[in-house]
Amino acid sequence: MNFQKARDRMVELQLASRGIRDPRVLEAMGKVPRHQFVDEALQDQAYNDYPLPIGEKQTISQPYIVALMTETLELKGNEKVLEIGTGSGYQAAILAELADRVFTIERNPSLAYRANQILKKLGYKNIVTRVSDGTLGWPDEAPFDGILVTAGTPKIPQPLIDQLAMNGRLVVPVGDHLSQELVLVERTREGIRKTNLGGVRFVDLIGKWAWPE
Repeated sequence: MNFQKARDRMVELQLASRGIRDPRVLEAMGKVPRHQFVDEALQDQAYNDYPLPIGEKQTISQPYIVALMTETLELKGNEKVLEIGTGSGYQAAILAELADRVFTIERNPSLAYRANQILKKLGYKNIVTRVSDGTLGWPDEAPFDGILVTAGTPKIPQPLIDQLAMNGRLVVPVGDHLSQELVLVERTREGIRKTNLGGVRFVDLIGKWAWPE
């Protein structure tokens, strides 16, 4: 299978045609080898328009959702970004193409280890991983210019809002177990501003400030 052709087709048909406009996001999505982040048996499906299982009852998100959430952060290249829910490591790789430094937290040790191995193999040196409760954020590295949460939560974890830099942007799915609304949280001089970006469906965010285990 020609994975580069599959990526190019994904960018054109699933992303650009649906309104993803940031050329840096489109370039990153066309570069990062998504098939490397899924089991070999699923690699021929890696560029299709749906999420895929990665084990431990977790998924790698649909490419369009990855691009939409990434574009919403409005990254220029010099930012420090926090990701909650490393999962496969794919979203962290996309962020690493677009930001200066990426800090990513995964609560499942086996997923974190596997993602870290893939990211190292692909040569990423600006990603730091940690096994922890992501709802607590990463206080000793705060504040962050961007925070991206890749799991659904009943409420926005307060520590993540607290760790957002001035003019920083937080993207988080908020709702119940079955469906959520994607919410953009911005820290402005006037205070916290929230914008609803539409319906999504994610696995549960587990932690002190989200769903109980």
